[in-house]
Amino acid sequence: MSDRPLHVCHIAYTFYDRDNRVMRYVQTLAARGDQVDVISLRAYGQRWRETVNGVSLYRVQRRATTEKRPWTYLLKIAWFWLKSMMLTTGLQLRGRYDLVHVHNIPDFLVFVAWLPKLMGARLILDIHDLVPELYAGKFNRSLSAAVIRVLIVLERACASFADHVIVSNHLWHDRLTSRSVAASKCTTIVNYPDLDLFKPCPAEKTRTDSRFVILYPGSLNHHQGVDIAVRAFASVRDGMPDAVFHIYGNGPALGGLIGLARELGLDGRVAFMERTSVARIAEVMAAAGVGIVPKRSDGFGNEAFSTKILEFMACAVPVIVSRTRIDDFYFNDALVNFFEPGSVSSCADVLLRTYRHRADQRAKVVAAREFAMRYSWQVRSADYVSLVDSLVTRAAPSEA
Repeated sequence: MSDRPLHVCHIAYTFYDRDNRVMRYVQTLAARGDQVDVISLRAYGQRWRETVNGVSLYRVQRRATTEKRPWTYLLKIAWFWLKSMMLTTGLQLRGRYDLVHVHNIPDFLVFVAWLPKLMGARLILDIHDLVPELYAGKFNRSLSAAVIRVLIVLERACASFADHVIVSNHLWHDRLTSRSVAASKCTTIVNYPDLDLFKPCPAEKTRTDSRFVILYPGSLNHHQGVDIAVRAFASVRDGMPDAVFHIYGNGPALGGLIGLARELGLDGRVAFMERTSVARIAEVMAAAGVGIVPKRSDGFGNEAFSTKILEFMACAVPVIVSRTRIDDFYFNDALVNFFEPGSVSSCADVLLRTYRHRADQRAKVVAAREFAMRYSWQVRSADYVSLVDSLVTRAAPSEA
């Protein structure tokens, strides 16, 4: 790395304030003095342009995360791509970038940075989710369908255009390097928790009422399996008289979940809350009685890593997890409370056991927090910083 601060742009079709992964990268670079711009989505009530903690935010488009048809989803992404490309081009001409870090989805968002790359900037494609697998799961397509094969070809082209590819878990690293990118050009960076945000609840802020809160914070899609957790809670609610189920998030499954809770007579026992800032959700998680991550194992959810598990661990909150392939890869029974994916009865049994034997969770909570501390952003952020510096050093861009 040169002695001068780097000029970096992060581009993400996401709400920056709610995306832990993007925020960690950005804040790490800004904290060491780099000049960082972020191009992202805009929530209602937010300004399109502002500076926060030294980071220049450009929120170029609003989005409601409720798309159910492929073409609606694609058109919104295409509009964001066009806006981001025009803005990135303008910002590049004003002050040359050393590095552009593009986050999927979509993969083809990487081509927004054609001018910075042409002018010598290094380019990272960060694959949060494998698009072919996500598309197949979201729109009920076979992995052998023609559209999926096209998405794999596009994935290869995007990976080839980037100087380096980051992928969000080790199972997907193996998949990606087998079909789209050389292993030497691909790095795994898991969604490590930020211990400055996710930490045990201070004694003076613990719950003062008698409720036992079961908490799910995250997106609401079919593969997340929240309906399984709602049905499980309904089946054991009489054995958990002071328990309530709080669901923070939005997505295509929200309407169905509200209807399901009403159908099961859970009014007053299940509450739906809007997604909130990372800082606020960290406080909510720390005050919960137990966290739950009930993903299905049939398709995308089987290999999609949920950062919420590590975040609950960091908050010293026990967590109930479906035994998907990805979670069985990273965790074990000494750290989390596993149930069989897709099984309402198995989820209900584990939920009731965790509720009734809270004292037995103490050793597991301690072990899980120690695990989360070893795999925290505070420990592993050096992986990202070293990658950035090695790329810029190899590129050796000239001063603007």
